[in-house]
Order: sequence, then structure tokens, then C-alpha cells
Amino acid sequence: MLSEPTLTSRAEDGRDVPLLVWRADGPLRAVSTGPLGGGIGVRHWVLNATVPMSYDREDPARHLAELAADLDLDGPGVGLLTGVDVAEVLTRTDTGIRAWATVGLGTPVLAAAPTPAALAQRVGTVNIVVYVPARLGDAALVNAVATATEAKTQAIMELGLTATGTPTDAVTVLCPVDGPEAAYGGPRSTWGAPLARAVHAAVLAGGARPVVPWSDRPTG
Repeated sequence: MLSEPTLTSRAEDGRDVPLLVWRADGPLRAVSTGPLGGGIGVRHWVLNATVPMSYDREDPARHLAELAADLDLDGPGVGLLTGVDVAEVLTRTDTGIRAWATVGLGTPVLAAAPTPAALAQRVGTVNIVVYVPARLGDAALVNAVATATEAKTQAIMELGLTATGTPTDAVTVLCPVDGPEAAYGGPRSTWGAPLARAVHAAVLAGGARPVVPWSDRPTG
């Protein structure tokens, strides 16, 4: 089982920078597109870290590993970055699925549109974390990422944006390591359908609120 996330912070440049941490009560199967712990494997935690919009480190995986060590997170995990205040995480549930999303749509793009010469912002980001209470096979895990992405895109378009996401979005899906294996994760499968609904609802709710990048907020 994956716990509800805990909000904490780190001191950086005289400010308390928020971090969101999910801890599992045992090993979980996971698939992720995150910079730390990406791919398919067994994971024990997920970290979603707020960073300033000026973030320009070329080693995000190492940075996230350092943050995880500071939090005493043991074993392999997943690390994500966002310019959004992770305290604004949105949670939605559907038929045992839990989906969490931090939604920053400051740099909306169409995936297949021509690449601009430069992006005005490097970190906007929609980060999605999903827990499925049934063991998914490898193909089903990969399909679940596609389903979550399709649901995210549906929500973004319903928000009135001609976009499929932002350049830095990430998806993480976790499930138990034991139990009967579900073979499918598509949007009409037993687990893919509620996953799609939960992700869609979380992204729609998050995108409907005005979001100011954390680093653009006044201090003090």
C-alpha cells in the first residue's frame, strides 16, 4: 500500500522549499517517467520536489537522490520535480484507484508541434502519481502510463488549452508486487478505466485553479 503523501520542506537560499513524500509500507512494482527511478522496477517511495522556475541543474537525478537521502528514504524510489508548490496536490479516487496530481500549465505544448527556438520556462510540469490496488503486468504498467497521459490530455483540452501537456510532465504508476496479475491497463480495462477517471478528475481540478509558480510568490 502507498501512504497518503506527507508535506515537508528543505531550507534553500533562505527559503523553505516544499517537498511531498509518499512512503510505501512494503515494496511496490512501479513504472515511471521521472528523472530518478524511471523505468519499471520495485520502488519504496515517491518524492515530488518543488524547484524554482530558474532551475537549471543538469543532474536532476543526483539532486533528487540527495534530497531523498536527507529525508532518510531507504531503498530505490521515484523522484519528480516541478515549479508548482507541491502543497497544492490534488487527490482523486475511483474504484480503489488513488491519483495525485500537481498541475502547472504555464508552458502548454502540443506534443507534435514544431519545436520553438527556446522555451520561456523550463519547469511548469504536470506530475501524476497513481496507486493501483492490483498487480499489473509489465505491459499493463506501460499501458497505464499511456492511459494516464490520455486522461491528462483530455482534462487539459477541457480546460480550454490547445495542448497535450507541458515539456516536462511525468507519470508514475505503482501497484502491489503480489497477487493475480492484471494483463491490461488501457482506458476500457478493469483497472485502466477508473485510473483514467481519477487522473482526469485530479488534473481537471488542479488546472481549474490559478497557479502561481512557487518561486514567483513573495517571501516573508
